[in-house]
Amino acid sequence: MTDIKVSIPFNASSVVWPRYIIQIVPLGAGQDVGRSCILVTIGGKNVMLDCGMHMGYQDERRFPDFSYIGGGGKLNDYLTCVIISHFHLDHCGSLPHMSEIVGFDGPIYMTYPTKAIAPVLLEDYRKVQTEFRGDTNFFTSANIKACMKKVIAVNLHETIQVDNELSIRAFYAGHVLGAAMFEIRVGHQSVLYTGDYNMTPDRHLGAARVLPGLRPDCLISESTYATTIRDSKRARERDFLRKVHDRVMAGGKVLIPVFALGRAQEMCILLESYWERMDLKIPIFFSQGLAERANQYYRLFINWTNEKIKRTFVERNMFDFKHIKPLDKGYEEMPGAMVLFSTPGMLHGGQSLKVFRKWCHDPRNLIIMPGYCVAGTVGAKVISGMKKIEIEGKMHDINLGVEYMSFSAHADAKGIMQLIRDCQPRSVMFVHGEAAKMEFLKGKVEKEFRIPVMMPANGEAVSIPGIANLEVDVPQDIDGIELFHVRVEMLAAGQLVSDWYIANDIAPYIQLGDLLEFRRVAIIGGAPRNIYTHWAVFIGKHDDVPFVVHLSGDEGDFDKISGGDGKFDSFSGTSGLLKSVKAQLGAGDYNLVTNNCEHFVKWCRYGNRISGQVTHYSGFHLVRENDALKKGVIYNRICYKRNV
Repeated sequence: MTDIKVSIPFNASSVVWPRYIIQIVPLGAGQDVGRSCILVTIGGKNVMLDCGMHMGYQDERRFPDFSYIGGGGKLNDYLTCVIISHFHLDHCGSLPHMSEIVGFDGPIYMTYPTKAIAPVLLEDYRKVQTEFRGDTNFFTSANIKACMKKVIAVNLHETIQVDNELSIRAFYAGHVLGAAMFEIRVGHQSVLYTGDYNMTPDRHLGAARVLPGLRPDCLISESTYATTIRDSKRARERDFLRKVHDRVMAGGKVLIPVFALGRAQEMCILLESYWERMDLKIPIFFSQGLAERANQYYRLFINWTNEKIKRTFVERNMFDFKHIKPLDKGYEEMPGAMVLFSTPGMLHGGQSLKVFRKWCHDPRNLIIMPGYCVAGTVGAKVISGMKKIEIEGKMHDINLGVEYMSFSAHADAKGIMQLIRDCQPRSVMFVHGEAAKMEFLKGKVEKEFRIPVMMPANGEAVSIPGIANLEVDVPQDIDGIELFHVRVEMLAAGQLVSDWYIANDIAPYIQLGDLLEFRRVAIIGGAPRNIYTHWAVFIGKHDDVPFVVHLSGDEGDFDKISGGDGKFDSFSGTSGLLKSVKAQLGAGDYNLVTNNCEHFVKWCRYGNRISGQVTHYSGFHLVRENDALKKGVIYNRICYKRNV
């Protein structure tokens, strides 16, 4: 008899193969928002996802903790590449520090808009830190330029071959101009990293989009708004316009802290159209350079905007505002009502903080915080309702009105669930969020999708079994074996997602590709004893052919295709079993594993030519089973988990 070679997707959790274990460690943004930096080890490659800065700190804590990286912190010896999801500083702010001061000469990948915008924002922030705050322990303009020379820009959906094994691919993320999710793939293993994303379109950007059924081994998702279900966009915009209108009509000033690109454009478009419609004459100002930058970048990367902006841009520039003017020096001192868009968005420095200090004492004024603020920033303290805030060594009374109105372009809980539904991951990891909120959404995801969900803290490593290819010898006399894709999946400790079930009770819960574990239990003297455990993979719809189950009881041993009435001898009836499955499911390829396949096929997952389970069963297990039948009752218990 001649054996044939079959390449089998194999779960690495069943054998110690470090190369096929995916390891993920947050160096930042683990149960926190700020300094996003995730280290992923996949297929022997080490990839850094984002390299952000924490806006709530002014010391070394603002940087990711690179001490967790192996190789004595020598990044060139350890990292394969770095990927930046978008230009916000909490995702790219530490990049020049990492590449030029810590030291990394390898490739850095980001989209074309991110490559264009990131160095401008990095230089702006450098000026704030060094020229206004006197920070001497900071990267220089030369560091920024040297860092950007290492950047390789990528297009959406373009597969980039980093080396012979590692490839990456970018998907549209919404959120801000140029933001992308990245798929990282080595062989059959893959991780999808979202960065920040938005699942609903807005006035100038579209919604995040990934290929349906992407099925990564792990989805690493932001969870900033893990417990939030946003109200309707129309109601939120109406409320915003009413509050601004009422305040300026009463003679007050309205400060709206924003980042240079993103929500600033969204809200400027909204106020511009409202001022035009209402024929209002009260001045609206924005920080110097805001409109100029927007015009430049949105014209250059018009294909990244939504369809309405693309259509309108042919006739007129949506960002050439009639009612919104640049803020000249000293304008904030002018008497009377006005609206001011000013950067940065978290009041952690710059012009927005300077104006806030001047306006915060007057109860006629109003500050509208349109986005999330990292803990420790002045913005976070304002949102929390603090009435006295120390700013640069001086206490300030907060008498102005405070409104937190989320125009943030992050996915809410509903959007996060939708992304999971779209890409169908084998597991989920939450980062970029608060622990309590993550915990809430973790429970919802586990309940609905029945997949493992992780939420590691900074420095906490998580290991995820990946799928590898294993070549095995399969005897050709196994009738019909060439018609089936054999998928071997083993349960790993801690991966069960349900309680144990009696065999016939499980059918309504399982789905195509679910992994079932069958444990044979003997009741001897009133106490249960495990005789052996084996596995099977569900192969059809539960109302048609729920699963193949090996039963044991008073009437003897048999395999049963649940939902049918055929009974087959456990070890000599393999041909009949396969024929029956094929007849009930029709022609095609199916996942079919029953009793680990090793009861029928003489190969072993550990590399032995003869299956140890086959030979072992015929001796010890058979003796124990016969002994148990004489003394008690044997029955099966079942659990299941999602594996594809």
